[in-house]
Amino acid sequence: MAISLKGRSFLTLKDFSPEEIRYLLSLAHDLKSKKRAGIPGQALKGKNIVLLFEKTSTRTRCAFEVAAMDEGAGVTFLDKNSSQMGKKESIEDTARVLGRFYDGIEYRGYDQALVEQLAECSGIPVWNGLTDVDHPTQALADVMTLEENTKKPLDQCKLVFCGDTRNNVAYCLMYICAKLGIDYVGWGPAELAPAEDVLAWCRAEGEKSGASFTISSDLAAVRGADVIYTDIWASMGEEDKIPQRVALLTPFRVTPEVMAAAENPACIFMHCLPSFHDFETKMAREQRELGYDIREVTDEVFRSRASKVFDEAENRLHTIKAVLVATIGG
Repeated sequence: MAISLKGRSFLTLKDFSPEEIRYLLSLAHDLKSKKRAGIPGQALKGKNIVLLFEKTSTRTRCAFEVAAMDEGAGVTFLDKNSSQMGKKESIEDTARVLGRFYDGIEYRGYDQALVEQLAECSGIPVWNGLTDVDHPTQALADVMTLEENTKKPLDQCKLVFCGDTRNNVAYCLMYICAKLGIDYVGWGPAELAPAEDVLAWCRAEGEKSGASFTISSDLAAVRGADVIYTDIWASMGEEDKIPQRVALLTPFRVTPEVMAAAENPACIFMHCLPSFHDFETKMAREQRELGYDIREVTDEVFRSRASKVFDEAENRLHTIKAVLVATIGG
């Protein structure tokens, strides 16, 4: 049976079947090959999309803009200073207006309920570019990168997320692992463990796919990892939590010793970016002056042959393009 995602919103991977996720991944690989070969696309010719950004971004904004333009679509960018959404105009009214102008809406911000309301009220596909509890386009790019770097079937792979295992990136990875049968380990402090309802959903879904879910503070849990993954310790808007986060998460920094603990020469390192891996950023230097080392990964690991972070960043473009083509193309 042919898979069609035409007209669907992309709010969370929980809404998609394993077959639909594999379809998006296959389409992303195909679109990447065409991009590399210089074959232009026209799947979105005559379409227009709008990007709503309450949180800043490099990869998400650029990936959506280039993906849309590569396939012939027009793009409008609105940040919190160039829109009346939520200020002089309700979310519902904004959604209804944009639904009359555009073929699709991307939202990047805070509240998952807001992106869901946009989808409910606009009448057109809405794509989640990041909320506080989910980041589905990131998870697609991550699994695409894993596929490019392993000879094993996905349902024989093991992914270890290090650090704050209850953040939005950890959650989206849990969801895609549950759908595709990838064993998942959250290696971090008990104080930052996933919410019980999230873990319960993943374990129930994992019973169907064969995925296992382990949450541990023991380094032995990383043994057998095919991917070691981490994220920054303080997300946007959480800078005031840095002292507590550094104290909790320093033991879970990704170092060469952590990579070696996987006992797998083929294990790769991944990160959603941006990353604090050295002191070449203003924030890292300022925090060091205050006595806090906020590096979640050492520079040695980040720049190692095992690191696939820039392949992963590029794949944001190809997977987002697949989502656009699948939902509004044609």
